[in-house]
Amino acid sequence: MPITYLRALTAPERTRQTNLHLGVSLAFIAGAINAGGFLAVERYTSHVTGLVSSMADDVALGEWEMASTGVVALLAFIGGAALSAIQINWARRNGSRHVCALPLLTEAALLLVFGILGSLHHIVGTQLLVTVGLLCFVMGLQNAMITKISHAEIRTTHLTGLVTDMGIEIGKLLYWNAGGPGEARVRANQDRLRLQASLVLAFFVGGVAGAIGFKQFGYASTVPLALALALLSSVQLLPPRD
Repeated sequence: MPITYLRALTAPERTRQTNLHLGVSLAFIAGAINAGGFLAVERYTSHVTGLVSSMADDVALGEWEMASTGVVALLAFIGGAALSAIQINWARRNGSRHVCALPLLTEAALLLVFGILGSLHHIVGTQLLVTVGLLCFVMGLQNAMITKISHAEIRTTHLTGLVTDMGIEIGKLLYWNAGGPGEARVRANQDRLRLQASLVLAFFVGGVAGAIGFKQFGYASTVPLALALALLSSVQLLPPRD
């Protein structure tokens, strides 16, 4: 049943399969947010390495306003990750089944706020600092949640580590074990390789969908993403079926 499946995705009891399926879903959403957000604010908000590099360039060039935007974005990402950790630890301490629900619901609400602010930009005006900070906060929140519940096996908002790990596993896969029978053999973790490839593909497909969605519908394209997150966060509230 769909509800049973969705409930398993966000249950406190984790398996490799539920981590994979939730991770792929969130990687798709992160890709959509990152690509759509770039069209909205001309900044990639999930790529902290690039963010820090841009800050360094701005400082070197004396672009202090842009550098300050980078500082706010970096702090927002850290703040989102910190809030996610607080919510998850609170849920675990209190024996709640909403370990994933609280961060997901917060992310859904903030995405709607971003969409509303963007849609009303021509009326109330919105500073770049606010919108970039908001998206970075969302990315930090999501990445910390899936990182924490998967014991750091899965990350969904950036690909550098994932692609590096893929390269390592591919190298193991291609390695020629020519040693004697007593020597340890190099073996690739093909399950891990499939996991990493799935996350990268989901992020890419989400990025294409997010860019097309923003181009066609503008800030309203955040609504389906927020609704999907709200659905994931709410299934634990439903009574279990016998």
